[in-house]
Amino acid sequence: MKIAVFGLGYVGIVSAACLARDGHQVIGVDPQATKVDLVNAGRPPIVEKLVGELIAEAVGNGALRATQSAEEAVSFADLSLICVGTPSRRNGSLDTGAVERVCEQIGAAVAAKGRDHVVVLRSTVLPGTMRGLVIPTLRRAAGDAAGHLKIANNPEFLRESTAVYDYDHPPKTVVGADRPEVAELVLSLYEDLPGPKIATRLEVAEMVKYADNAWHAVKVSFANEIGNIAQAVGVDSWEVMDIFCQDTKLNISPYYMKPGFAFGGSCLPKDVRALTYKGRDLDLDLPLLNSVLPANARQIERAMQIVSDYGLRNVAFLGISFKAGTDDLRESPLVALAERMIGKGLNLRIYDRNVHLSRLMGANRAYIEETIPHIGQILSDDLDQVLEHGELVVIGNPAPEFKTVAERLRPDQKVLDLARIPGLAARLGDRYRGINW
Repeated sequence: MKIAVFGLGYVGIVSAACLARDGHQVIGVDPQATKVDLVNAGRPPIVEKLVGELIAEAVGNGALRATQSAEEAVSFADLSLICVGTPSRRNGSLDTGAVERVCEQIGAAVAAKGRDHVVVLRSTVLPGTMRGLVIPTLRRAAGDAAGHLKIANNPEFLRESTAVYDYDHPPKTVVGADRPEVAELVLSLYEDLPGPKIATRLEVAEMVKYADNAWHAVKVSFANEIGNIAQAVGVDSWEVMDIFCQDTKLNISPYYMKPGFAFGGSCLPKDVRALTYKGRDLDLDLPLLNSVLPANARQIERAMQIVSDYGLRNVAFLGISFKAGTDDLRESPLVALAERMIGKGLNLRIYDRNVHLSRLMGANRAYIEETIPHIGQILSDDLDQVLEHGELVVIGNPAPEFKTVAERLRPDQKVLDLARIPGLAARLGDRYRGINW
């Protein structure tokens, strides 16, 4: 099939690369010339395992290219996947401006094209967005050609740093559409992938992603509170949660059930905000969901209090992206912690092998420049140099190179571990502290 992918961020570029690998002809669309040029040169616009190899191969064999022109893409394609961002506004509501703009472009291009076109929204949106925004905008822009539109919702379940694996091993594939034949057409894109294939109503497909992400967010905060209590009474929180997670009868996944630092990234915080905003809008009482983000913020405050208790001024901060194996800094709790340390007058040096200011772009770059404007002065790609600086070493994520930290430290250095690096506690003794174990 000929497919246009609108938005070359994490979801879009992974989808484009995997679809091209699987035999489809794919054209990526993005307003940023830098991303388009990178893809056309066979290079990835993000840091993500396997994506670079897939893009290089697909561009090399002609299966993938990119453009800034929506009209060119829709004219070429049979189906368009919308994968643009839906970030949070200041009040927690969802900013669907990019979705609306892309729908206007696609609708106008379908009007010019004059034949059937399938439009699939993959971006995360609240229930009612398809009927209230996406479909009306597409039809209005298409005008007399609105009858050529076939519209569906196809939520993604990709995790950053394992996105290609997740694409190939989905827990489920969900497509919402008013017409069964449209849902079946979209599901056919994934016919060779494992897991259940589910065709459902538009609103159900929209809500599924929020149910997933709200539950994942709840699990992280729940485990952290258990861990904080366990540490206070001298109990090994990880042993407690390992036992807890042996009960899998109620679909409890052990993946998130580990005490640790706060959650972050481009999905969980904004989706919880959007869902609780929707609850307030409907005058609903949602005490658990309303408590998730405050509980998460308290875990950042807890880490800051532990740092303050050390009374050490020079800090080596290892890993600032919210997750090892990615360069995504948006809503990283580690960025928030670093910002607070700087605000308290601590002398910070930061190492993260995946974060290079020259390669950051779009919302990712804007976020870090707004949050830590002078990060370029304290960010280094030399791990030993950063370690040498610190009296206190804060480990933010479990990047592979941090497994050797114990051998690199001076006898006077202390470690606050937010990621539970295997074996580090045993090797460092009383110089080591975990956030809640």
